[in-house]
Amino acid sequence: MTEREITLSEILTAREERVAIQNVLLSEYKTPVISFTMNIAGPVKVTALSHRAFLWGMDQLRLGFLQNKMQVRKEFSRHLPTGDEGYFAIDAPADRVKALCVEIEETNSMGRMGRLFDMDVIGLDGKKLERGTERPCIVCGKPGRDCASRRLHSVAELQLHTAALLRSGLWFAAQNRIAVLATRALLDEVAVTPKPGLVDRANNGAHRDMDLFSFQASAAALENYWRVCVGIGQFDRDIVPNTLQRPVPSSETFAKLRPLGKQAERDMLAATGGVNTHKGAIFTLGVLCGAIGRLWTAENGFPEPEAILDEAAAMTRETLEQELPAAHWNTAGEALFQKYGARGIRGQVADGLPAVREISLPVFQKLLAEGLDRNHAAAVTLLHLIAHVEDTNLLHRGGPEGAAWAKEKAAELLSSGAPSLEEIAELDRQFIRRNLSPGGCADLLAVTLFLESLHS
Repeated sequence: MTEREITLSEILTAREERVAIQNVLLSEYKTPVISFTMNIAGPVKVTALSHRAFLWGMDQLRLGFLQNKMQVRKEFSRHLPTGDEGYFAIDAPADRVKALCVEIEETNSMGRMGRLFDMDVIGLDGKKLERGTERPCIVCGKPGRDCASRRLHSVAELQLHTAALLRSGLWFAAQNRIAVLATRALLDEVAVTPKPGLVDRANNGAHRDMDLFSFQASAAALENYWRVCVGIGQFDRDIVPNTLQRPVPSSETFAKLRPLGKQAERDMLAATGGVNTHKGAIFTLGVLCGAIGRLWTAENGFPEPEAILDEAAAMTRETLEQELPAAHWNTAGEALFQKYGARGIRGQVADGLPAVREISLPVFQKLLAEGLDRNHAAAVTLLHLIAHVEDTNLLHRGGPEGAAWAKEKAAELLSSGAPSLEEIAELDRQFIRRNLSPGGCADLLAVTLFLESLHS
């Protein structure tokens, strides 16, 4: 985004145009009008930060209208060098509309970013409604009008605090969004039905110790873990140690995440009564959340899936490649590596999750684009994973013969295109009879659902 200084003449012209637009909306729709701008100090009125905050504020207004059952008669926005402008004609009492705007402006849940929102409400009489309480100064917290009239703070000081409010607000919103999407990915994965051999809404698959409620309890217990993982990645990206004068290496971020993952496993076991529902997902999604933290910027927002997967590989490759050959049979995965050379989910992550990058994410996106609903598209995507991925859970339960049979059956079902849900349900019954469960593929499906939601 190009940033440039604007003149007083441009500011005055833009102000006159806003009043004219407000009057047109009042005349045409006979409803209160919201005029939303950003309160940005200094001669540069639009930056990448302020624009992203403006878009977030527009979303908050739309959600507020939905929340309060307010009908939007007209909405549009203008993106000018003098500042972003949003307009709404709202079919609701002006005082209720103003109360909503003040609520959004004063929320503290987003690092006080709302303090930079100017959401004016113009009533049917053409007058701007007053907010009732004076807004505090963004620098010292005292009454803002007094600070402004006496010019107690320099433009540079105001700009510094403005940028800090925008960064912290956008970062807080991003952390929450990532935590919600990671949790949703786990809930969506278990809800996909049918899934051969796995817990879903129809049955418990090949499992006797877990059900749909186990997975829901586990997912709920892990939401804060994702938020912390993102925060660790972001902290390591921004901190430059005084002695080294370099960013924290990716591998060190992974080292910090590992004890958090162990705690998350304990939280999972506490929530499920000792049942392992999401151990693989804790590892995989935890690394991805840390990678997002290292890549996210307030100016550009979420990174693309390719960049996230590349960073996940950079974080883990050296450590995991050193550890697997020296495994001491402490886990089923290590035992399978010793016996069959199967690298499992750790090998996938160290390689940048090629199964997701090359198979499941492109397949899932293509199926959605072709019109399949999310459940059907995810069920078919799982079959693609089963047909192509070395799943250590299948290997553990069925040995090489069982794992090969599962791959063959999934490939057969896909040979003529996307199978029906009834056909997948029949394969589910066959997996259950053979006591086979592709748990590793289920974790990769959760990753796929997460990255698709984040990207879209």
